[in-house]
Amino acid sequence: MPGHDIIVIGASAGGVEALRELARGLPPDLPAAVFIALHVPSAGQSRLPEILSSSGPLRARHAINGEAIERGRIYIAPPDHHLLVERERVRIVRGPRENRARPAADPLFRSAAYAYGTRVVCVILSGTLDDGTAGLAAIKRRGGLTVAQDPREALYPGMPRNAMDNVALDHCLPVAGIAPLLARLASVQAKDDAVYPMPEILKVETQIARLEESEMEDVEKIGKLSAFTCPDCSGALWELRDGDLLRFRCHVGHAFSAESLMANQSEELENALWAALRSLEENAALSRRLAARARERNHTVSVTQFEENARRVEQHATVIRQALQNSDKAPVEE
Repeated sequence: MPGHDIIVIGASAGGVEALRELARGLPPDLPAAVFIALHVPSAGQSRLPEILSSSGPLRARHAINGEAIERGRIYIAPPDHHLLVERERVRIVRGPRENRARPAADPLFRSAAYAYGTRVVCVILSGTLDDGTAGLAAIKRRGGLTVAQDPREALYPGMPRNAMDNVALDHCLPVAGIAPLLARLASVQAKDDAVYPMPEILKVETQIARLEESEMEDVEKIGKLSAFTCPDCSGALWELRDGDLLRFRCHVGHAFSAESLMANQSEELENALWAALRSLEENAALSRRLAARARERNHTVSVTQFEENARRVEQHATVIRQALQNSDKAPVEE
């Protein structure tokens, strides 16, 4: 049996610093391939390959669709694309966003679990919210090894903390200790895949990530219809019970953890409040203008009506403005 020669890493905010330190500690003869999904803006270019190549001995570059997997290389998801691992090659797809991100960690992790099972080592580094936790759990169920950066040293502890809270990690340690651990695990013989059967949910979600043709019934196999709608396409969301994890997915593939769905709903609510505030303030200003015009014409009844409407609308606007001010007092992530 081969060693743990497929290493998948997910990171978000604060992840560049952690990845730089990790790359610095990897040996030049690492008998494994490294795959990285870092949340980056969809537009623009990413300099992560140059940063990691100059930080350590391994060559890093954005992965190319269909290229063969080579040990001792670092493959990075290009901006606005998911990086997937298949048998002996990589795939780059512009598939549906997961946890509001593309690239995202979960598609990478699940694809590795599907293709390589026990040979996978999964690492979660600094980041907010909980992208990567579901994929980490899939790797654990397939017999792979799970690692997270110690949340106490992470610049943004959300991702590693959620991983630690929801999955029985094999290792949780500072970044400085992760590179030596990966080098050691790469040479440790992996367990037999046959001991860890392929879950149906992993098959379906990997198919969706690959942009393979699927039917609505495929999502129905792994979840039940929820009362929520997809923030990205307005389709119905299915509720997925993935062990102890609560997740949501629409039939075209957009996927959300409970936390990321709530964060999206909070943003939509704030946008709606700002739109309502704008409409109310415009209505009040128009009422004041019409009242002034009616006063010039000695239309006293109209003056009273327009001024009353302006006062009523301004009261509503004050309530919404206070709600927006209170939303600014959200707790800071520990």
